[in-house]
Amino acid sequence: MTDMSYLDGNMLDGPLREIFAVDLSAATGRCASCGTASPMAGLHVFSHAPGLVGRCPACTAVMLRLVRAPDRAWLDLRGATFLEVPMPFDQPFPRPL
Repeated sequence: MTDMSYLDGNMLDGPLREIFAVDLSAATGRCASCGTASPMAGLHVFSHAPGLVGRCPACTAVMLRLVRAPDRAWLDLRGATFLEVPMPFDQPFPRPL
């Protein structure tokens, strides 16, 4: 294996901040359980727990969990194979350093 240089995870701060500054209800997620791809706004959300649980509208598998505390939040997307986020055209595409 050749030695490849890498950057630490801090370099993701800017690009991830750009992505999560958009309306995620317009994003499309694919259920890891049944493969259905649909808008995140179509999830069935249950708020009876300490956090929010978003379930697939097709098979009811958990796709998203969000728990919020006063000083932090936990986002679990293990139930989604991807999250496709529409980006505004006027936003620059991040280039490698």
